[in-house]
Amino acid sequence: MSIPNLSRLLQNDADRLVQEWLTAQLDAGTFRRDLLSEGDLRRDSQAFFTAFLQALEAGTTPTPEGPAWEEVRAVLGSLSKTRAAQGFTASEVATFVLSLKQPLFRRLFTAMSSSPEQLQEDLWTTTVVLDQLGLYTLEIYQRSREDIILRQRQELLELSTPVVKVWQGIVALPLIGTLDSERTQVVMESLLERIVETESTVAIIDITGVPTVDTLVAQHLLRAVAAARLMGAECIISGIRPQIAQTIVHLGIDLSSVTTKANFADAISLALTRSGFQVTRARPQ
Repeated sequence: MSIPNLSRLLQNDADRLVQEWLTAQLDAGTFRRDLLSEGDLRRDSQAFFTAFLQALEAGTTPTPEGPAWEEVRAVLGSLSKTRAAQGFTASEVATFVLSLKQPLFRRLFTAMSSSPEQLQEDLWTTTVVLDQLGLYTLEIYQRSREDIILRQRQELLELSTPVVKVWQGIVALPLIGTLDSERTQVVMESLLERIVETESTVAIIDITGVPTVDTLVAQHLLRAVAAARLMGAECIISGIRPQIAQTIVHLGIDLSSVTTKANFADAISLALTRSGFQVTRARPQ
C-alpha cells in the first residue's frame, strides 16, 4: 500500500480512528489531567490528524523535512513548545504521536490480512513515518526546555544581584553564592545601571554571602570595582571574614587599591561619612 492509499484508508474511517487514538492516549497512563483537559487533547489530536492526512495525500517521501509535511511540523512544533512550558515530560510529549500507531496498525491488519508481504511493507512505512515525527517532536521539546531553562537562569541571576539604594548617593549590592564570568557581567550591568539611575557616588559590594574567594573571584570583584570607578563611584567591599582574609593573603591577591570592611554595618558608616553625612545617637526621650 502506498502513501496515497494509506491516506484513503484512513479517510474512510477518520472520525472513529481519531476517537480510538484519543482513547489510546487517555489509557496510556501519561495523560496529565492536571495540565490538559480532554477538550484540549481532542483539539490537538484533530489538528495533527488533519495535517497528517494532508501530508499523506501529497504522496511525497514521508519525512518531517519534506515540504508536504510543513503543516505537520508546525502543529507538532506548537504543541511541543506549549507542553514544554506547561511542564510535560519528554515521554508524555512523545506519546502524543507514538500512540497513533495502535489504531493505524489495527486498520492495516484488517485491510491487508490477505497479503502478508504488503502488510509488512505498510507496517514498516507507517512505523518510519510516526517514529520520525516522534523524534521531531522530542527535538522541538528539548529546544523549548533549554530555552526555558536559559531564561529562568537569566532571571535568577538578575534576582540574585539586587542593587538597593541605602541612602542618598549610596547603593549596596549584597552578593550570595559563587561568582563566575557570566554572573559578574550581570553584577556589573546591574550595579552600573543603578549608579547612573540614583546618581550615587559610593557603592558597597557585600560578599558576606560568598562562600569562598579565590583568585578568579577576586578578579571578578576588581573588574566590578573598576567599572564603578569609571562611572564616578567609589567602591567599598564589605564582608571580609577572617577565613577570606587569610585566603586572600595566602593567594597573594592585591586588594590594597580597594577599601574593605569586615561587615556591612561598618561599610555603611564609612559610606555615609564619605558622602558628607554624620550619624549621631538620638537623645533618649
